[in-house]
Amino acid sequence: MINPKKILIAGAVLLISLTCVFYINHQLNKPEKSEVTGGKKNMNNKEKSEQEKAESYVEEMKPKIEEELRKEDIHHFIKSVTFEDKVNINPMGRIVVNGYINDNPDKFDFSADLIYDSNKVDGISYSQDVSDRFRDWSEYSKEVKDKYIKTAYPDKKEREQYLKDIGEMK
Repeated sequence: MINPKKILIAGAVLLISLTCVFYINHQLNKPEKSEVTGGKKNMNNKEKSEQEKAESYVEEMKPKIEEELRKEDIHHFIKSVTFEDKVNINPMGRIVVNGYINDNPDKFDFSADLIYDSNKVDGISYSQDVSDRFRDWSEYSKEVKDKYIKTAYPDKKEREQYLKDIGEMK
């Protein structure tokens, strides 16, 4: 015959075991605490640490970004490089930092693309004005060069400034 005491004890052990399993499962799957940032945007702790890691990585990579820009600057146009404070992580996981050259964010801006822990600049894009100042005119005829400069810079002062920037006018 079945002993009612054994059934009662087995039921109690089963009930306690199930309670423990549910509690442990709840603790393991509990969402991280959120905090409100200055912009009233919710950001959980994991995201914040990823953002902080990206910002720290950008600080390490700023000299390499500047070095890459200066490699392209065959006319020695760059006097200063300024980085914006905002660092973005795009949906592909790449870190994007923006900046500008020679204290002119409206005209001489750039964007650098980094892959976390690759220790290299994955890519840099820059405005047309920056691209023009990096152009190697030795590959073009004088006529092509003159025609392009007059078309791109119809204003005489802008054209003169461009020629100064590429070292052809003082």
